[in-house]
Amino acid sequence: MNRQEHLAQATTAAERAGELAEEADRYAHHDDHQRKVQPIAAAGALWADVARAHAAIAAALTDTNEEK
Repeated sequence: MNRQEHLAQATTAAERAGELAEEADRYAHHDDHQRKVQPIAAAGALWADVARAHAAIAAALTDTNEEK
């Protein structure tokens, strides 16, 4: 994977993390859905970790570095 691909993956993962954070927030305001908040928030945290990992890899690569 090259730098641009890692950046694209980081962006996609960050967007998913944001979506899950919003979903967890919505459920947090409804007493009958409290049990859903923690697993959704945990999934969002994992997507945020994936985004950070791809961003770190992209930062370590130059535009010309590509995996062969």
